[in-house]
Amino acid sequence: MTDERTPHRARTWLLEGLSEQTARHPGPHGTPPAEHTGHAWWRVMCLTGVDYFSTLGYQPGIAALAAGLLSPLATLVLIALTLLGALPVYRRVARESPHGEGSIAMLERLLPWWAGKLLVLVLLGFAATDFMITITLSAADASAHVVENPFAPHWLRGENVWITLVLVGALGAVFLKGFREAIRVAVVLVALYLALNLTVLAAAVWQVAARPVAVDNWWEAATASHSSPLAMVGVALLVFPKLALGMSGFETGVAVMPQVRGGASDTYEKPEGRIRDTRRLLTTAAVIMSCFLLLSSLATTLLIPQEAFKAGGPANGRALAYLAHEHLGEVFGTVYDVSTIAILWFAGASALAGLLNLVPRYLPRYGMAPEWTRAVRPLVLLFFAIAVVITLWFNADVDAQSGAYATGVLVLMLSASFASTVAARRGGHRAASVGFGVITAVFAYTLVTNVVERPDGIKIATLFILGILLTSFASRVHRAFELRAATVTFDETALRLIDAAAAEGPLRVIANEPEEHSTREYRAKEYSQREQTHIPDGRPVLFLEVFVSDSSDFTTDLTVHGDEKHGARRLRVQGAGVPNTIAAVLMQLRERTGQVPHVYFNWTEGHPLGHLIRFLIFGDGEVAPVTREVLRRAEPDMARRPRVHVG
Repeated sequence: MTDERTPHRARTWLLEGLSEQTARHPGPHGTPPAEHTGHAWWRVMCLTGVDYFSTLGYQPGIAALAAGLLSPLATLVLIALTLLGALPVYRRVARESPHGEGSIAMLERLLPWWAGKLLVLVLLGFAATDFMITITLSAADASAHVVENPFAPHWLRGENVWITLVLVGALGAVFLKGFREAIRVAVVLVALYLALNLTVLAAAVWQVAARPVAVDNWWEAATASHSSPLAMVGVALLVFPKLALGMSGFETGVAVMPQVRGGASDTYEKPEGRIRDTRRLLTTAAVIMSCFLLLSSLATTLLIPQEAFKAGGPANGRALAYLAHEHLGEVFGTVYDVSTIAILWFAGASALAGLLNLVPRYLPRYGMAPEWTRAVRPLVLLFFAIAVVITLWFNADVDAQSGAYATGVLVLMLSASFASTVAARRGGHRAASVGFGVITAVFAYTLVTNVVERPDGIKIATLFILGILLTSFASRVHRAFELRAATVTFDETALRLIDAAAAEGPLRVIANEPEEHSTREYRAKEYSQREQTHIPDGRPVLFLEVFVSDSSDFTTDLTVHGDEKHGARRLRVQGAGVPNTIAAVLMQLRERTGQVPHVYFNWTEGHPLGHLIRFLIFGDGEVAPVTREVLRRAEPDMARRPRVHVG
C-alpha cells in the first residue's frame, strides 16, 4: 500500500496549486488574491531592485572591460538612455498594462490571429533568455565574490562552476518549498546593499580627493588615446551598448505591478493609484541606479588598474568589492561580499519568479503547454535543469554570459518602446509617438550593435525561441482534441428551445454551416439528414451553427444564442474551433437535459491531411470525425457519450 501511495503523494505535491488562475503562485511576481491589500510602492521597488540594483556587483567591471578609460563617458550615455528612454517607455507600459502583463501583452493586442501568438512566443524566448541568464549570471558573479574573498577556504579556489551550481540548486529548492515573504527579504537586502555601496563609494571619493592627481592621470591617459574630446564622445556612443546590463529591471518593475497597493478608489478597470505609484517606483529606482552607476564608474576607473579588470584579474566581475577590500579592510570587504552574494542570489529568485509569472500567463492559454505548467514546482524543475546546462556551457563565466543577458534585456526594451509608440499614435498623441519612435530607433541601434559585437546572445535567444516554438506547437497538436471550452452558457431563447425539444426525447442536433440563411436551404438540409441518417420522423431537430472567431485561440468561454428563423430552431455560438465547440455544447446539452444527445453531420469532400491542417490552423476541416474524437477523449463512458451520426 505504501508503494502505491508514494507516487500519488509525489504527484500531488508536485502539482500543488495547479489551477486556472495562471499567475497565482507563491513567487513575488504572482498576482495576489483579491483579499490581498498589496504593499507600499517603495517596498515593491526593493523587490524589483534585487534584480536592478544587484547589477552593481558586475556592471562597473563590464563597463571597464567594454570602454576602458572611457567607462565614465559611456556610463553617462547609458544614464541618458535610461532616464530619457527606458523610463518614459515603461511609465507608458505601466499605464497601458496595469495588471503585470508588461509590454508583451501590449504587442499581443496589436496583431490578430496566429501572427499575434507567434510574436508573443518569440518575445517569450527573449524574455526567457533575459530571466534565465539573470539567474545563471548572478549566481556566477556571486561565486566570483566567494572565491576571491581572502577568508574563503583554499579548496574553493577555481571551483566557480560548482559554487554556481550549488547556488542555483539552492534557489530551486526554495521555490520547490514555496517562496513567500519575498518583499520583506528584498527590503532588508536592498537597504543593506545600497548602504554598503554608498560607504564604498564615499571611501572612493575620499581617496580621489586625497589624491587629485588620479583624475589628471586618467584624463591624460584618455586624451592620449584619442585625438580630441569629440572623438572620445564618439567612442563612448559606440561602446555604450555593451553596458546595456545597467538597464535591467524595468520589465521586472512592471511585472510586479499587482503587488503595488495603489489607492482606495482603485478598480480593476481603472487602477489609477497603482499606476501612479508604479510610475513613482520606476522613476525612483532609475534615479537611484543612475547615481550609483555614475559614481561606481568613476571610482573604479580612477582607482583600479585596467589590468585588474581582465579575465582572472582581482577586479573582474567584482570591481566595487575590490575597492571595499582595498580601502576599507578585509573585514568590511567580507561583509560587502556576503551582502553582494545574498542580493545576487536573490536577483535570481526575482528572475525565476518572473518566468513563473510569464509562462503560465500565456502558454497554457494558447494550448501551447500542458496543464501542469500552471503549477509552480514542475516549472521550477524545468528551469533548474536549463540553468544547469547554461552554467556548464558558459563555465560560470560572467563576461561570457553578459552578451546573452544584454540581448534579452534590449529586445524586451525594444518591444516595449515600439508598443508605446503604437499606443501613443493610436491615442492621437503625435509628439509622444515621435518621441517614442526616436527611443525605439535608439534601442534598435543598441540591440543590433550588441548582437554584432556579441553574437552569443542571439544564439542563446534563438535556442530558447526554437525550443519554445517547437514544444508549443507540439503541445498545441497534442491538445487539439480537447474540449477547449472554459464555460458553456445558454441564453433564455436557447434554453426554451432546448427544453421544448427535450420534452419529446433525446435531443436531435444537426450541425449546420452558418452560411445557409434561407427557408429552402434549412428545409433541404433537414430533409437530407432525416433521409441519410434516419432521424426518427416527427422528432424535432435543432440546428447548431458554429462561427469561428479566432482559430488561434485555445480556451474560450462559449455563449449559445437561440432563435427561430427561416422555419428552423437554431443554436448559434462563437468558438475557436468548430468540432471542439460542437463537442462542448453537446456535453453541456447532456448535463442540461439528463439525456444523451444525437448530432448529425455530412461527410466533407477532400484529402484527410488537408482537412487536418485546416483544423489545426483554421479550426474547421473534416468536422464529424474530429468531433467524435473530442467526445471520445472527453467522455470515456460510451453509454454517456453523445452519439455522432454521419450521412
